[in-house]
Amino acid sequence: MQRSLAEPASGGRPADDRPLILMTNDDGYDARGLVSLAAALADMARVVVVAPTMEQSACSHKLTLHTGLRLHEVREGWFRLDGTPADCVYVGLFAGDRVLPRKPDLVVSGLNEGPNLGLDVYYSGTVAGAREAAMRGVPGLAVSADPRADLDAAAKICASIAKAAIACAARWSSPPVLNVNVPPGSSWQVCVTRPGRRVYGEGVEFRRDPRGREYLWIGGPGVRNEGEVGTDTAAFEAGQVGVSSLPLRPHEPDAEDPAAVVVRQWKRLENARRMG
Repeated sequence: MQRSLAEPASGGRPADDRPLILMTNDDGYDARGLVSLAAALADMARVVVVAPTMEQSACSHKLTLHTGLRLHEVREGWFRLDGTPADCVYVGLFAGDRVLPRKPDLVVSGLNEGPNLGLDVYYSGTVAGAREAAMRGVPGLAVSADPRADLDAAAKICASIAKAAIACAARWSSPPVLNVNVPPGSSWQVCVTRPGRRVYGEGVEFRRDPRGREYLWIGGPGVRNEGEVGTDTAAFEAGQVGVSSLPLRPHEPDAEDPAAVVVRQWKRLENARRMG
């Protein structure tokens, strides 16, 4: 018989009372960002990974409802699924003790290669993984980094934000969706942001394949971040790590922005770490 998510694991192994984190991503189960972030999170939590077998970038919140899925355990606590990030989170949460010993304290999606800024959040499979978690009653944290960022440093700061999010659990009237973006570099300040505007080149280019058949590419070259004060795009351009809250509903009941709560807690933890 499978246990519910709320029930603790049983048996001869000692209980692990550390926070439990479920991880996913949209770059694939063996992506460097996922591996680096899992290692950083393992210093403060028990980590279980369910990630796509193949890259699923820009798949948004797709759920696989009409095709069977295959789950493979790559090694202990590390699974790959031939589905989307949202599929991975759903399976992780509802597969009983096949995947998780109990309900996780947090779902972390990433560390994505490339930022998810502005309206990217509507396309992003990374963000969808965090959103799926919140829809199922678990706080979700999507984390992304510019390819020019120091990967180990980016993983470390994202892990510290995850720690702050877990410490704020009692504050939520409903589970939040938080979106974090790390710009180039290796050392950053963390600030509260809101989604800004990122402008991509647009267009449709028609071509012919070697056999003369027509095909096309959508989207044009280039991207520009607009720098409205207080936005994730402005923070990114200023070299700061932005933390944005992405409400599931237009008007969430929380009296305070969850991103502000987490950043304030992150600053407390960082100050304590530096002094201790």
